[in-house]
Amino acid sequence: MKHIQGKAFSYLFIIVAGLIALVSLWITTILVDDLKEEERKKIEIWAESISLLSTQTQTLDESTGDFNNYDQLLVKILQGNTTIPVILAGDANQAIEIVNLQTPQTVIDPNKPAEAEFVATKIAEWKKKHAPIIIHLDEKTTQYVYYDDSTVLKRLQWFPFIQLTVVFIFIVIAFVALMSSQKAERNKVWVGLSKETAHQLGTPISSLMAWVEYLKTKEIEQHLLDEMDKDVQRLKTIAERFSKIGSEPELQLMDVREPINHAVSYMQRRISSKVDISTDLPAKPQIVKMSEPLFAWVLENLIKNAVDAMDGQGKITIRSCSKGEKTIVEVSDTGKGIPKSKFKTVFQPGYTTKARGWGLGLSLVKRIIESYQNGKIYVAQSEINKGTTFRIEL
Repeated sequence: MKHIQGKAFSYLFIIVAGLIALVSLWITTILVDDLKEEERKKIEIWAESISLLSTQTQTLDESTGDFNNYDQLLVKILQGNTTIPVILAGDANQAIEIVNLQTPQTVIDPNKPAEAEFVATKIAEWKKKHAPIIIHLDEKTTQYVYYDDSTVLKRLQWFPFIQLTVVFIFIVIAFVALMSSQKAERNKVWVGLSKETAHQLGTPISSLMAWVEYLKTKEIEQHLLDEMDKDVQRLKTIAERFSKIGSEPELQLMDVREPINHAVSYMQRRISSKVDISTDLPAKPQIVKMSEPLFAWVLENLIKNAVDAMDGQGKITIRSCSKGEKTIVEVSDTGKGIPKSKFKTVFQPGYTTKARGWGLGLSLVKRIIESYQNGKIYVAQSEINKGTTFRIEL
């Protein structure tokens, strides 16, 4: 239940963060559109000032040639544009005036091919962004005002993407932190449950060991006592395994074939006679650094899982080989198979196809291999009603 609630909270967190990002993007888009409209109005006023000043100047030149207050206001309007790049051009796209644009040369000379090409390129770029503003000076003279977005507007246009990136990074960090917290909590549960199980098993196992020793003094068939003693020792081994969960295991160099043979020998006598377990192991030793009790536990769990998948009837094959610096161990069965969509799900706690199963076996296997053996386990292949192969890489 807690796992489901944690998952629901994670999804809710992502949805809320996504909504915040979308609302922020929407607001920024509105601001960009408003600023674009404002800049358009400024350029329209700038173009109108060019038109009026040109007409006014022509009239004044015929009389006194002096600027009056009205002309000074127009000049101030023209000089007031310090942020929006503008090109005032004639009919043939020749530059008449360039404002707020860094050009290859300080002085524009339309007769120079490089300068003319530069102006033509900018005009073509800006026409795609904004429709030019047309100025009719008289019946024969027409000029065009081309303009680009200001630096502020360009930065603001990039701001939503930067904002989304920051929000995305925040979501990832928060999500990873949340998952890590939940994983740490699950680990504590695992460790606590394992150690408590080992502790609870300790007393009855000690009692059973004493009873076995007592029965040896009675007239009871020796082979029965031997089998009882093996099972009691087995319980002791299981308790020791549970006690190791949460502690750093002692890894030793050993031949991987040994725990495989031990696990097969033990399980073969305790499963259905209709299940055949075979091994395909190399002739030479495969030395791996491992915890033998924990690795044997992994193999036993995989064998039990295979027996359940085959309903107590079929064939299990355990292979091992070397691939570069890795040692590969595969456990194959002829059981029901696993759908491809469940290849990763089968290792999650609680996943089981049995009516009375806890769904902890494969989860425990994965934890031992990855956390304590520094290896990897996954479903190598599986076909429905044909069988499954689990692969361990050490």
